[in-house]
Amino acid sequence: MTGKVYLVGAGPGDPELLTLKALKLLKSADVVLHDDLIGSEILAFIPSSTEVQNVGKRFGRKSISQPEIHALMVQNALLGLQVVRLKSGDPLIFGRAGEEMEALRKAGIEFEIVPGVTAAFGAAANAKIPLTHRQVSSAVVLVTGHHAAADEFADWPAKIPTDATVVVYMPGYNYRTTSQQLLRAGVLGTTPCAIVSQATAPNEQVHVTTVEDLDTSPRLPSPTLLVVGEVVRLAKPAALHQQFGWPSDFASAGSISSTGQERAE
Repeated sequence: MTGKVYLVGAGPGDPELLTLKALKLLKSADVVLHDDLIGSEILAFIPSSTEVQNVGKRFGRKSISQPEIHALMVQNALLGLQVVRLKSGDPLIFGRAGEEMEALRKAGIEFEIVPGVTAAFGAAANAKIPLTHRQVSSAVVLVTGHHAAADEFADWPAKIPTDATVVVYMPGYNYRTTSQQLLRAGVLGTTPCAIVSQATAPNEQVHVTTVEDLDTSPRLPSPTLLVVGEVVRLAKPAALHQQFGWPSDFASAGSISSTGQERAE
């Protein structure tokens, strides 16, 4: 009998954000093909008898190709095995799930998608940034910093609504180009933004700045995520008031240090 492939979201990094269904599949899979960003704490849930292979693709480093990943999924399923394709975040948000679904359909392989907490939600939650707010943001725009070609910057909407929150996945470190693209799309230079590094991990860092000053931001450890919009003003407002003079109407018990790392007051 032909096996089945599960495209599973592992969440942004914190193992406690793994769904119960994802955990169940990891414990029962015959083969796990995982992204490079999957942490050791999540991989520890996999039984020692399971075949585990890292099929991660990282910028600037030779790695397995996407067609090779397709072939591994198909070959193992044809052997009658249950295959978990484990992806960081959510498979449907910049996770190449669309390409893998096409390959599986073409091969006649049954598959199922198991959603996970996407990086935008994990990063915003930890930084206490509401992605929407009835008074300042009624839309969320998810974009990626790059196309499939590593040296090609992605095209974004020509006009971004003034009441939208923009989340940039994989922004890289070309902050000048990112700032220019946002400005061309109608985002004001004074709009606040937050760079979240290693979201939900113990060593997470958050750097808050503005679109016009984005180019002066530090290069925090990858993976990073960029949140742009007025909602960033609501993150740790006591510290933002002190650092930028922003209104501190939404008082909180925490703050963000000058390096962006959270500390208790």
